[in-house]
Amino acid sequence: MYRDLELARVGRRYGIRGPWVLRGVDLVITPGTLTRVEGANGTGKSTLLRLVAGIDRPTEGRITGRPRTAYVPERFPSALPFTPAGYLTHLGTVHGLSRRTATARAADWLERFGAADHAATPMAQLSKGTSQKVAVAQALLADPELLVLDEAWTGLDAEAREELERAVAERTAAGGAVVFVDHDPRRLAGAHTAAYRVVAGGLAPRAAEETAPDGPLTVVTVRGPAGGRLPADATRAAVSATEPVAGSYRLTVPTSHSDVVLRALLTADPPWHVVTVGPAAAPAPAVPPDEKDRP
Repeated sequence: MYRDLELARVGRRYGIRGPWVLRGVDLVITPGTLTRVEGANGTGKSTLLRLVAGIDRPTEGRITGRPRTAYVPERFPSALPFTPAGYLTHLGTVHGLSRRTATARAADWLERFGAADHAATPMAQLSKGTSQKVAVAQALLADPELLVLDEAWTGLDAEAREELERAVAERTAAGGAVVFVDHDPRRLAGAHTAAYRVVAGGLAPRAAEETAPDGPLTVVTVRGPAGGRLPADATRAAVSATEPVAGSYRLTVPTSHSDVVLRALLTADPPWHVVTVGPAAAPAPAVPPDEKDRP
């Protein structure tokens, strides 16, 4: 497990006399967390993500605790002299994987994102959507400790968007950290650990009521072996976990993370018994005070 990545009083501007894009930014990224970054166009979100990913250096301040990082940029340079399979295999070996392992992982990720049929197509001939699938595959190839996604869902079809959400859930459940920007406010709603807004060159935490789980939730009821402890991958992905009866647990998880939780439970040694899986009940609507006593 890597230590926290910390940005302390970080500022960034382009050129000696250029205007400050960001200044005075403090941010801590902890293993196992999912962090959302928001802000209007042109406020510096992409600049912040490039600093977090280590692509850019701060003009002032310091960044410490660098983990193994993978990055999906807002614009991926698709006109590269490779095929998707060749490109991913090459990157895998750069990350220290054996060629055999890199080739296998490349094929697996292309399959997961629905791009296996284009594995041998020159990348310059790929559609924008398929190029984006290669972009996210290259970031996930070597199990990064920190995954940074800048509008990574843009251009993906519905199935690939869902697969990327599952991949994000897998990374955080395994103890990795993910930082992302996305224009859709519903993206991973309820799953993020923290959310920030870039405003006037600074970084402001969103209010607690804004970061409360507001996306679809799933309730998983399980029964475990005597004296068993819930798998860490399951508890990390859960919003809450209660033990209403000794040995039985009720986990509330973001629906986007439910596959990861079920896999962790069923592949544990010994495996847990899944009793029920279903949507969480919606909270009852609030009743105005002056209507509570009406007949």
